[in-house]
Amino acid sequence: MITKSTIDRIMEATDIVEVIGEFVQLKKRGANYVGLSPFANERTPSFTVSPAKGIFKDFSSGKGGSAVTFLMELEKFTYPEALKWLAKKYSIEVEETVETVENKEEENHRESLMIVTGYAAKFFHESLLDTDEGKSIGLSYFKERGFTNDTIKKFELGYSPDQWEAFTGQALKDGYQQQFLEESGLSVKRDNGSLYDRYRGRVMFPIHSFTGRVIAFGGRTLKNDKNVPKYVNSPESEIYHKSNVLYGLYFAKKAIREEDNCFLVEGYADVLSVHQAGIENVVASSGTSLTVEQIRLIGRFTKNITILYDGDAAGIKASLRGLDMILEEGLNVKVVLFPDGHDPDSYVRNYGTSGFKKHIEDNKKDFILYKTDILLKEAGNDPIKKADVIREIVESVAKIPDSIKASVFIKECSYLLQIDERALLSELNKMRLAKAKKDSQQQISRPVPVDETLLDEPVEKKPREDASQEKEIVRLLLLYGNKVIDWDGIANTYIGPFMIAELSDVEFENQTCKTFIEIYRREVENGVLPEEQLFIHYPEKDIVDLTVTLIATKYTLSENWYEMHKILVPDEQVNMKATILGAIFHLKKQKVGKILEGLRSELQKTSVEADQEILLNQYMHMKKVEKTISEYLGSVILK
Repeated sequence: MITKSTIDRIMEATDIVEVIGEFVQLKKRGANYVGLSPFANERTPSFTVSPAKGIFKDFSSGKGGSAVTFLMELEKFTYPEALKWLAKKYSIEVEETVETVENKEEENHRESLMIVTGYAAKFFHESLLDTDEGKSIGLSYFKERGFTNDTIKKFELGYSPDQWEAFTGQALKDGYQQQFLEESGLSVKRDNGSLYDRYRGRVMFPIHSFTGRVIAFGGRTLKNDKNVPKYVNSPESEIYHKSNVLYGLYFAKKAIREEDNCFLVEGYADVLSVHQAGIENVVASSGTSLTVEQIRLIGRFTKNITILYDGDAAGIKASLRGLDMILEEGLNVKVVLFPDGHDPDSYVRNYGTSGFKKHIEDNKKDFILYKTDILLKEAGNDPIKKADVIREIVESVAKIPDSIKASVFIKECSYLLQIDERALLSELNKMRLAKAKKDSQQQISRPVPVDETLLDEPVEKKPREDASQEKEIVRLLLLYGNKVIDWDGIANTYIGPFMIAELSDVEFENQTCKTFIEIYRREVENGVLPEEQLFIHYPEKDIVDLTVTLIATKYTLSENWYEMHKILVPDEQVNMKATILGAIFHLKKQKVGKILEGLRSELQKTSVEADQEILLNQYMHMKKVEKTISEYLGSVILK
C-alpha cells in the first residue's frame, strides 16, 4: 500500500487541468475548462474541469471525480496505478508500507500483461544497445536510417535476438508466467506446449498506450527472404486493441494540441524521422486502415488532420473512400502527396525540416478538392464515369455535419466539375434526406431491451423521493459543512457537526448516502471537520461519483449576469437557516410519512383489537410528530 504521506504529496502536486489536458483538448470557459468527452462520442463539449475544486464532470457519460478517478476511468488503472502514474509525472518518490515484488505474478490480470510487455521492451532495448548481435545488426540498421541515440532511447527501440527462445527463456527464468507471455503475443506456443519467441531476429518498435506504457510491438525483419513477412505485429489482447491505438500518439499529443493539427503517416519510420526533425505532431495508423476510434482519438486534441501520402497512386485511390469517415466525425482533412519514390521518412531525411515544411505548405489540398481532382483525371472525357465521380464527391460532402462547410465545398466542386451548383445541392439534399429516413427507420425498428427479472415486480405508483432528499443532505454537508452558524438562537458552531447531530435519529436508505454520512460522522467524532477533497479523493468509487455529481454544475452564471439581464437568481446562501433546517426537516417529514404508511398498512391487516389499539396509538403519535415538523418547516421557510 502507498503511504498516506505519499498520497498527500501526490494530491498537492497534481494539477487536474494539466493532467486531463494531456488527454483532452480543454478550453477555458469562465472559472472552468471544457472539452469533448473522451468517454462518449459528442460534437458539443459537455466535459467540464473545475480547477478550484480539483474535479472533472462528464455530463455525457455521467462520469466524474478527481485526476485519479479520470485515469482510472480512461486507462482502466487501479487506484495505486493511477497514483503511481501521477507520482512519476510530478517526480514524487513513492513510499509503500509493504515492499512489492516487482516483475512477478500480479493479482490484476491486465496489470500482469502490462508488466510483461514493459519487461520485454526493456529486454529488447538492452539487447539492441548492449549485445554484440544487437549492435551489429539492429543498431546499425537504425543508424543507417538516420535515427539518433536520443530518438532510439525516447521511443525505446529494440532488437530481438535471432534465436528461438532468447527472450522467452530469460523471461521464464526471471519469474514471468507462461500464460502472460503467450497472451501478450510475445511468445508462441508449440504443439508440445513449450514457447518460442515471436519476434526473433527483428528490430523492435514498441507501441505505447495513451499514458506511455508499452502495450504491444511491431517487429521488422532485416532479411530479404520473400517468404518471411516484413512486419509482425502483436495480436489483439486485453491491453492492446489496434483499432484504438495510434503509433506515436503518446509522444505527439502535446504538439498536436499546440499546433492544432495532426500529421497522419503510414509507418513507424515515418513517425520517427518526422518527429526527430522537430515536427512532433505526427502519428501513424501502423499500416492498418484508419478506424473511427483512431479518428476520435485525434479529435480529442484537434479538428485538423493532414494526411501525408507517399507517391503510390493505387494506394491513395484505395484509401480515399475510407477517409470519408474523418469528414463524418466533423474533422477538417487536408492531403499532401510526396513525389514518386519518396515517403515522409525519405523526404525529411533528404530535404530537412524546412524543406519538408515547405513541401507541405505548398502542396496541401482540402480532401474533397483533392479527391475531385484525382477522380476527374481518371474519368477523363467519359460522361458515364464523370457522372459517377459527381455522385461520389457529393456523397463525401453529404458526410460533413457542418452545413456551412458543406455549402462551401459544393460551390468549389461546382467549379471543378463544371456543373450547376443547384444540381449539386439538389443531389446533396436527396442524399441527406435518404440518410435521415434510413436512420429514423432503424431507430423505430430497433427492439427495446427488456430486463426480464423486472417483469414480475410490482409497479411503483409514485416516485421515491427519499434518495433525492438524502442526496440533498449530502450536498449541503459538502458545500457548507465547514461554515460557521450565525443564526438567532444558534451560533458559534459548524454546520456539518450540527447537521450530523440533528440527523442522529434518521436512518439513511440510499447505501452510498448512508456510507457518506457514516464517514462524515466518524471524522467529526475524531475532531476533524471533513472537507470536500476527502470525498473527491476517496478510494471508493461510489463515494467519489456521488460527491462530484452533487458539487459539479454544467452551467455557471457569468460575473456580469445581473448587469446584462437585470435578473436576480435566488441564492440558497442568503438564508442558510432556511436552507439547512428545511433540508433536515423535509427528510424527517418523509421518513415520518413512510412510518405512517407502514402503520396504516398494519392496521388494515390486523384484526386483533389489542394490536389495533397499540398501532393506533403509534399512528396518532406519529401524526403529531408530522404536524410539528410541518409547522416548524412553515415557520422556518416562510418567515
